[in-house]
Amino acid sequence: MNFLRLIGHLLIIICLTILTQLGGLIWLTSVFISKRWQKKKRFVFPIVYFVCNLLIVPWIAPYFGRTQLPVFKSDLKPQNIIYPLCFRNYVDIKLHNSLQQSTTDLAHLGIRTTYLDANFPFIDGFPLLPHLSHNDGKKIDLAFMYRDSNNKTDKKPSYFGYGAYVKDSNPTSKYCKEKGYWQYDITKYLSPDKNNTLLLDKENTKTLIQGLLYRAKNSKIFIEPYLKNELKLSKYNNIRFHGCQAVRHDDHIHLEIK
Repeated sequence: MNFLRLIGHLLIIICLTILTQLGGLIWLTSVFISKRWQKKKRFVFPIVYFVCNLLIVPWIAPYFGRTQLPVFKSDLKPQNIIYPLCFRNYVDIKLHNSLQQSTTDLAHLGIRTTYLDANFPFIDGFPLLPHLSHNDGKKIDLAFMYRDSNNKTDKKPSYFGYGAYVKDSNPTSKYCKEKGYWQYDITKYLSPDKNNTLLLDKENTKTLIQGLLYRAKNSKIFIEPYLKNELKLSKYNNIRFHGCQAVRHDDHIHLEIK
């Protein structure tokens, strides 16, 4: 029985570490506290987790070169509370400042910037799965802008922000899958709740991208090649194709700085 309990703890630690970087350590801390004070883990763990999430980690992260993105600020906000709860909303100070400047500019135009996955708070090289490159504080995914019944809206077509493609199929997706990159559109399984009434707001998405490029010097943006053409952004050499080894980028913007 003790062996099975140990295996259970190990599985929980592994899963929490993969999802949140710090969850496994927090679980171990909770187990220690619950044993020492004879309290049940189901009460101790959420308390310790939220204390770390809201107070301790945001205070420590700057010493490691990372800053937490706003959670409740209106002009730069997460797609949903899952991203900050899972410690996936940290960036380095340079990217943080660029985002703040850009979103302040865009807010004057009525454009609110919504972020998805960014980075974990500690340790360069620690993978933020399932992403290939969000491991140094210098990358972030941002949502497109949309229209609802031809009116500008802050709504997004899926809960997580991934998988709700602008078009069900596009030439790049077809090419990559024919080359054997089966994972290229796997994120479609993250949006079973897709809201098909929302349409891409090309004008404001273009303005959003241009604002990011203006403020984030020496940056790169990844979107699907057909979207770069449709948004009339062909003159920007730092807007690029991300490669077939990644996943589709006609559901979000990938921004990274040097």
